[in-house]
This record gives sequence, structure tokens and C-alpha cells, in this order.
Amino acid sequence: MKHFSDNWIKEWCQDNGWTDLFLESRHYWAFPPHAVMPLPIPKETLIQIKAEKGLSQDEKIWSLIAVMVTIIAIAFTYLLHNPMALVFAFAFTAIIVANFELEY
Repeated sequence: MKHFSDNWIKEWCQDNGWTDLFLESRHYWAFPPHAVMPLPIPKETLIQIKAEKGLSQDEKIWSLIAVMVTIIAIAFTYLLHNPMALVFAFAFTAIIVANFELEY
């Protein structure tokens, strides 16, 4: 799940003079001003961008999927008089929520 839009990071890089942005193993790297080696985008900057911009498109889609699965599970639980659909929905949603954890 992508937690950041590439456009958000590119916008920050342009505003701060960083160039040649690229993504490697889930970390954003770019060349700082007057540098000859790329550096990872600072963690504090990523936290600030996330606080300003909110959820990414992937996060919105996965949130919607989790809500839809839960609603369907409630309906199946009611119709079948069996709680296993809710157990499945809980496990599925727990995995999605765990993926929302940011890795810096």
C-alpha cells in the first residue's frame, strides 16, 4: 500500500531544491541541493507531508473495501445465523489496518 502520492513528494522536492526523485525499496530518495549523492527524504518531512495531505488514494480505496466487506459480513451473519462471516471480516480488516502503519 502506498502511503504517499508521488506528486506530494515531487512537490516538496521542487519547493526545497531536491532533484531526481526515485523510489527504492519503499523509501523515497533524491539529491539535496548541491549534493553529489542521493539521500532519503527525511522522516520528519514525510510525517509533515502525511499530516498535511491525509490519506493517499490507495489508503482510501482499501478503507472503502474494508467497510464494504464488513457490511457484507453483517448481512451474511444475519441471514445465515452464523458469526463466521464477521470473523472473516475482522481478520481481513485487521490485516488492512496493520498495513496502514507507516514505515519510515
